[in-house]
Amino acid sequence: MLESATGCQGRLQVTILIFSMGPDRRISSMRAFGTLFFWLIAGYGALVLFVYVFQARLLYLPNLTGRELIATPAMIGLDYQDLRIQVGGGPTLHGWLVSSGRERAPVVLFFHGNAGNISHRLDSIRIFHELGLDVLIFDYRGYGQSEGRPSEEGTYRDAEAVWSYLTGEGGYSADRIVLFGRSLGAAVAAHLGQRVRPGALILESAFVSVPDLASYHYWYLPARLLSRFRYATGDYVVGVEAPVLVVHSPDDEIVPIAQGRKIFERAREPKEFLQIIGDHNGGFILSGSLYSDGLGDFLGRVNNINVGEQGTLAGAPGL
Repeated sequence: MLESATGCQGRLQVTILIFSMGPDRRISSMRAFGTLFFWLIAGYGALVLFVYVFQARLLYLPNLTGRELIATPAMIGLDYQDLRIQVGGGPTLHGWLVSSGRERAPVVLFFHGNAGNISHRLDSIRIFHELGLDVLIFDYRGYGQSEGRPSEEGTYRDAEAVWSYLTGEGGYSADRIVLFGRSLGAAVAAHLGQRVRPGALILESAFVSVPDLASYHYWYLPARLLSRFRYATGDYVVGVEAPVLVVHSPDDEIVPIAQGRKIFERAREPKEFLQIIGDHNGGFILSGSLYSDGLGDFLGRVNNINVGEQGTLAGAPGL
């Protein structure tokens, strides 16, 4: 009661002070408050407009670490084929098909995140290689050496074009293809996974949707209303009939693990959840064998996905 009475007394004193001013001073103070309020609203409106207009530049970051390829699989001792894949009526995509050296090995179709290019993913390629899997990794339109400009519909079309290459010219049957997506790439992988029938789907550090993730980070903005992108992983995974593995870390500072768990809840059986450690971009490395063994164990239980003998990752070269 003492604090309440003191607070009321303080507000009363401020009110008395304002109304004890002369008319000119009261008008001047009201104008000052009005001007401050106007600029606050104007600033907020400008921020909302900026986010709406430039959100594509905030989402797609092909130039964050440069579009130049800084390395190739040959730098870590892996044989690979340089690919150029035409998207029907659209751009030509660039990618690598990295061989495991095994006869009729399954292949991982790798969808990377929203920043950088395929040359920044050698650590992941190496891990899948150690599991005895071929890897096809490519850059979306507008990334790396791929032509065009990125868009949501464009990334989905890119995924379908690469799938068509693998099941056609590549010679892989659908049930020997593992779709793997990390972060934004998880949404692209899940979107494709509901339209085709892969051997398995792995979603790592995935968000439920762009509006869900935006409303988490930008709680002070009407993010759901502003978002012009969906990438609704949580909706797409419902339609996936293949076995699903969701990989996430409680230490992820960009996509909270709660979103990964929500995706897991929406996925059909058979499904598994692998909890790793570490941050959004480095968790798969920091987790070491927890991560690689988890992938290998999951794939070992999937029909037609025959993983090879795992090598020692710690001693392998990499970036």
